[in-house]
Amino acid sequence: MQGVRNVIVIRLFASILLGALFGVLIIQPVNEMVIFHVYEIDGSSLNQWQFIYQDLIKSLSGEANKKTLYYMVVGGVLGLLAGLVFRFIRTKLDTIDSLNQELGKDLALLLVQGEGPALEFKSSFRWDLRQNRANKGLEAVILKTIAGFMNGGGGTLLIGVADDGAIVGLKADYTLLKKSDADGFEQALVTVVSTNLGADLCQNLHIVFHTVEGEDVCRIIIKPAPRPVYLSREGGPRLYLRTGGGTRDMNIQEATEYIKGRWG
Repeated sequence: MQGVRNVIVIRLFASILLGALFGVLIIQPVNEMVIFHVYEIDGSSLNQWQFIYQDLIKSLSGEANKKTLYYMVVGGVLGLLAGLVFRFIRTKLDTIDSLNQELGKDLALLLVQGEGPALEFKSSFRWDLRQNRANKGLEAVILKTIAGFMNGGGGTLLIGVADDGAIVGLKADYTLLKKSDADGFEQALVTVVSTNLGADLCQNLHIVFHTVEGEDVCRIIIKPAPRPVYLSREGGPRLYLRTGGGTRDMNIQEATEYIKGRWG
């Protein structure tokens, strides 16, 4: 994580440096050309190119320190802004690309692949299939999995699929919602995540629905979180992490060391 931060700092510094050079070598000559014509300096023995050349030489040789510093600062600020905008766009494009790659994976292949470090199956969201009744306690199981993926490298959670890959569907869960369809399910899921994990983390979820064998399956693509994700359980907040084919909570020492290494 520290290495990534160092790369970001170096790239932003390079943007500032290139911006400063742009300010002196491009912005300054263009501005001097405008000054040459606006103030009719062309009445002198110098043409515009000679005027610009002489002014640039003075700046590069240190004879016009204040002017040079001014254009370096202006160019540096523009370079920093350009670097930040480029980084923002690059991050968004990388996110879109990773989502496209994930969505490009055939659901049938995921079901055959089975659960693993980056894939988890859950039969339901709120409906207890064993007791054949509503059980809001099952939400905690979903939240634990989402938190575990967010604290790690991300992953995919399929709701409406049994542990063995058999399709269960979401019809039973739909009956517990005010809006008994996929939209209502997504709204309920986002609300639960927002309330228990943090509203800022909802942007790390990409939710899509598939119809398989006449049943709906919710597919949640979970991206790594920019901060530690805690889930409050008995005894206080806990840090969960996806390890192997399961999700476990860390003790205080493990959590402290992991947070230091993961987020710095």
